[in-house]
Amino acid sequence: MRVTILAVGRLARTPEAELVRLYIDRATAAGRNLGLGPFEVIEVEGRKPGKAAEAEALKPHLKDAHIIACDERGQARASRAFAQELAALRDGGARRLVFLIGGADGLDPDLREAAQGRLAFGPQTWPHALARAMLAEQLYRAVTILGGSPYHRD
Repeated sequence: MRVTILAVGRLARTPEAELVRLYIDRATAAGRNLGLGPFEVIEVEGRKPGKAAEAEALKPHLKDAHIIACDERGQARASRAFAQELAALRDGGARRLVFLIGGADGLDPDLREAAQGRLAFGPQTWPHALARAMLAEQLYRAVTILGGSPYHRD
């Protein structure tokens, strides 16, 4: 199952971008034997400001994908539960999984409602660059959990 972080805005050369790339590369390498990956990040820009323009930029990347919107109104998941959700989607036949991260004002409501799931990173507000890094790390952690690596919470 191909896994994509689809985000509004570009990180350029920042420490957060380096963290995202590190964890995406690790997840891709570790996920190969598990039927997970490749993992990728796609960054888009709206042609005009606002959620509607951002949604138009995101939509072409959503075809035939199971979509999980990263949204403060979503459900926070423990790492093991997150890993099990990925495995269930993979085992259920999902070929593409896309995690959406909106712009500074969040996701367009229609796009958010069209998603099959919602994921929150807790009640705090996080910068979008850190949200990407945290999601990439959790994807890598999920792969290692599913691969049977020791998990410090066990």
